[in-house]
Amino acid sequence: MQRRNFLQNLMLGTGGLSALPFTSQATNQNLQRILGYAPQKDVTTDEDYWAQIQLAFSASPNLINMSNAGVSPQPIMVQDALTHYNKLCNEAPTYYMWRILDENREAVRSKLADLAGCLPDEIAMNRNATEALDTIILGLELQKGDEVVMSLQDYPNMLHGWRQREKREGIVMKYVNHNPLPCEDNDLLVRRYVELVTENTRIVHLTHMINWTGQLLPVKAISEAVKKKNPKIKVVVDAAHTFAQITYKIPDLGCDYLGASLHKWLCAPFGTGLLWVKKEHIASLWTHTPSDNPLKDDIRKFEGLGTRSFPIEMAIGHAVNFHNAIGTERIQKRLQYLKNYLLTRCVDLPNFYTQTSLKPEFSGAIALIGFKGMTSGELHNSLMKKSRIYTSPVTWENVVGVRVTPHIYTPIKDMDKVILTLQDIAKDQNKAPSK
Repeated sequence: MQRRNFLQNLMLGTGGLSALPFTSQATNQNLQRILGYAPQKDVTTDEDYWAQIQLAFSASPNLINMSNAGVSPQPIMVQDALTHYNKLCNEAPTYYMWRILDENREAVRSKLADLAGCLPDEIAMNRNATEALDTIILGLELQKGDEVVMSLQDYPNMLHGWRQREKREGIVMKYVNHNPLPCEDNDLLVRRYVELVTENTRIVHLTHMINWTGQLLPVKAISEAVKKKNPKIKVVVDAAHTFAQITYKIPDLGCDYLGASLHKWLCAPFGTGLLWVKKEHIASLWTHTPSDNPLKDDIRKFEGLGTRSFPIEMAIGHAVNFHNAIGTERIQKRLQYLKNYLLTRCVDLPNFYTQTSLKPEFSGAIALIGFKGMTSGELHNSLMKKSRIYTSPVTWENVVGVRVTPHIYTPIKDMDKVILTLQDIAKDQNKAPSK
């Protein structure tokens, strides 16, 4: 009965406009097969189960996409929902956008809050993690001489945001350098931040999962330690790569502010993100877009963007439904398995290296790999030329290689193809005359 009720709720979608007449019979049947698996069953290596997930996507068969960390494809049901809401809005834009869909945004907010384990009044929807975190970075009250601690391996857009405040307002930046990576010592990771904290420190900026290598930081432990040393500190978390990939509730992280992407591991429409502000801090955080009362105690003040894409926001609810049909824990285990499936079969190849841990407490779906003697660009091009495998070349602070990121729609045969191609590259490199 609970499974049937869940399916009925799933098919109702966001706002109760319809029973999803825009999805095909095949899509609905596929979804029912996914829901047919008992929630307690471990499906990490059950390829029959994940074959059903793969059928829910329209991923190209002509390219092996191993660059899902930047942005992921959406399930067909989310694509269909986006098309449906877009067509609906075009029937009478001001009516359906402002009278119907705008009101239904509260249903989407509640869905996200439930997934995040927080209050709906602490969640604002926006376009990506950068926008969410820039709202925080530019909206916090800081004075000249106040110190901000972050790492050199944080995402460039966040570094740019803080450095802009440094140039304009005279705040003081202090940097942790995570070197070497991976780091499998939580005490060391905590200590790196605590050592930089002084009585002038006001903000500690943490990236929950470093996007270059998949390194997981013990955010809660760091937050508790820095606040113990200086109770005036507020903690900002970049959760772009952990939201919907790793099992946790936002309030349990011990942070004060958080930004996340929804178009990565949640598989929501492109250009969707989430801003979380602890209830008690909402009033004191300035809005990124000016409003009549920028210091009011209402999370919705951060959504004052004027005309925006309501269809995109409505389709977020369907992405949450699809995600919940699988479950975050299953997704986390599967992605960890796929990443380790690759690394364990390549770690002994000549000149092969990785900057990613195989331990689940220190890593997620992202793997940073390379061959000594090859640039990241050369390896990226070789994978693409040999087998149409698309990756992300990386050259950043102490990080050099290609970023390989499978997703839940990735079949095991694609991982085997990546492994065989890397073995082939290793052979080619071994035959090449030394320089």
